[in-house]
Amino acid sequence: MAAETLAQKQRRARTILRKLRQTYPDAKCELDWSTPIELTVATILSAQCTDRRVNMVTPALFKKYRTACDWAATPAATLEDEIRSTGFFRNKTKNIRALMARLDQEFGGQLPDDFETLVKLPGIGRKTANLLVATVFGKPGLVVDTHFIRLSNRLGFVKNETDAVKIEYALQKIVPSAEWTNWSHVMVFHGRRCCYARKPECARCPIQAQCPAAKTFLAAAT
Repeated sequence: MAAETLAQKQRRARTILRKLRQTYPDAKCELDWSTPIELTVATILSAQCTDRRVNMVTPALFKKYRTACDWAATPAATLEDEIRSTGFFRNKTKNIRALMARLDQEFGGQLPDDFETLVKLPGIGRKTANLLVATVFGKPGLVVDTHFIRLSNRLGFVKNETDAVKIEYALQKIVPSAEWTNWSHVMVFHGRRCCYARKPECARCPIQAQCPAAKTFLAAAT
């Protein structure tokens, strides 16, 4: 069978996005937040932690810490104890305090809207920067998390690839930039609700016909 061309991948991606947007019309970032600073903190806390757990922890934090200065000034031991249940609490505390100090000192306590500036700040990698520019500032962003990585491989847009940056660059060529944010959201929703890591539910998948991996999973289930 001939390898799929870029144009064919782009057409298939359009079909996938259309079907998944119909399936998940409410697809969005599932972290609770009301200010850019809150989303930034929530995103850092979400590393190796579920959004559900983060959303249980952040309400009390967001009442207590309202500005970048508030976060930077809190003692490390205090913040560590408050976010302990999200895991990796020492490293997260270090990143949050360092980031907020930079925002307070260099950006007037505000979150910059430029991707290249964001990725140079403590605790913000490409995934977080893309989420912030997309969700807060309405700019295109491919948020490559574990669900995005898994689905990109199963859908055949990359092959046996786990490097988030390589996957981001590959999908930039396949998905129109205007749809990067929508694509990111539906990938996460579909990964959490149907295309599970261990037992994907291919029989009820709305994009079964567009997924090269579906045949293999369905055959194994029979």
